[in-house]
Order: sequence, then C-alpha cells, then structure tokens
Amino acid sequence: MELGGHAPFIVFDSADVDKAVGGAMASKFRNSGQTCVCSNRFLVQSSIHDRFVEKLHKAMEAELRMGHGSEPDTTQGPLINSRAAEKVALQISDAVSQGAKVLTGGRRLEGSFVEPTLLTDVTTNMLCMKEETFGPLVPVVRFNTEDEAVAIANASNMGLAGYFFSQDVRQIWRVAEALEVGMVGINEGLLSTPEALFGGIKQSGLGAEGSKYGINEYLEVKYVCFGGLAP
Repeated sequence: MELGGHAPFIVFDSADVDKAVGGAMASKFRNSGQTCVCSNRFLVQSSIHDRFVEKLHKAMEAELRMGHGSEPDTTQGPLINSRAAEKVALQISDAVSQGAKVLTGGRRLEGSFVEPTLLTDVTTNMLCMKEETFGPLVPVVRFNTEDEAVAIANASNMGLAGYFFSQDVRQIWRVAEALEVGMVGINEGLLSTPEALFGGIKQSGLGAEGSKYGINEYLEVKYVCFGGLAP
C-alpha cells in the first residue's frame, strides 16, 4: 500500500541555490503538485533564505503557465476536482490568517484551478505544514540549524519521500540517515525510477515496489533443513 506523503524539501546554506531552485520547481510543480512524492514543506536555512525565495519567485513567474492541457505553453492544469482546490485554498487562507505572506499566486480560480502560490513567514503550526497539500503551494519555513531542520522534517506521521540540497558530504550522510522517509533525494528534485526502490515508512504505506527489493514482495521464503544423509 502507498498511502501518500508530506515530503520535506530542505535547503542548507552550503547548497547550490540555483540547483535547489531547479529541484524545487521539478519536485513541486509536476502534475500541478499532484503526486505523492511532490515536496510539501520547504525548509530553508536563514543565511540563504532570502536569496532562495527571490530566485524561486522569479522562476515561478517565468516558467509556470496555467491553462488548457492542449495548449503548448501550458505547464499547470486544474486539480483533480473542486474538493482538491478547496483544500489548497483552505491551506493558503489558514497560513495568511496566521501571518504568512503571499509572494505570488494565492487565489483559487474558476473550476478546480488554483494559482501556483509561494508563501513566506510560514510556521510549523499552520495547516500546510501538518497536512499533505496535493496542489501547487510552496510554503517556506526559515530554520537556523541542521538539528532544527531534521526535527521539523520528521514531525509528521508520513514518511514517503524527502529531499535536501547540500554540498557538505558529512552533512549529507547525517541528514540522509536521520530523515524518517523511505526515499531521499540529495541535490535532486526527481527521484522515482523503475530501477530504484519505491516505498515509505510510518503512515506512508506498507511494502515497496521497484528494484530487486520490490520483487521480494512477490516471493515466498522457504526454509529447508537437511539431515540424515548417508556419507
């Protein structure tokens, strides 16, 4: 069973900010944010927070186009139904009511369309940090230390995918091991591939698919004990 996710996307101060922005765009906005491994919670270290947000804002304005799926310039379509759009709109309004700022987007449009939205000054008690979004919303939380980022990332009962950007190899191993998820993307915004394991922990499901480990789900283990054979 694959039961959804609430993926963290962490940007540490050693990260290549341009690559982190590209990873964020790929991870968040494919299928308008409607995949189980889409990033939901964006955590950015204080020293590079403003630079990352500025570059992400520009990328969203330049690259995202809402419209009909048959139009060649369209990159963002509708959400699956009106309930999905209502959920995203509720998360935005909840965050704004608690002090978050909308840098771009923020509106639900006709039907089940929701504008790609970037929020700053987000805190961990907001709805968007507690529930999976499944839509084109980027809430950005500022953090100071590695331990703080890992604690926020793991403060969820979901554990499917997680992403982080860093150029510090020691930090990469520490954080990869500490994140409570089944799949980790390091300096990558897209991690799914048939050759690799796909599965989560905690409330994100049971079992896995893909790779040789996924095949194990279809096999039975048999124990055979030999004895009593004449020499």
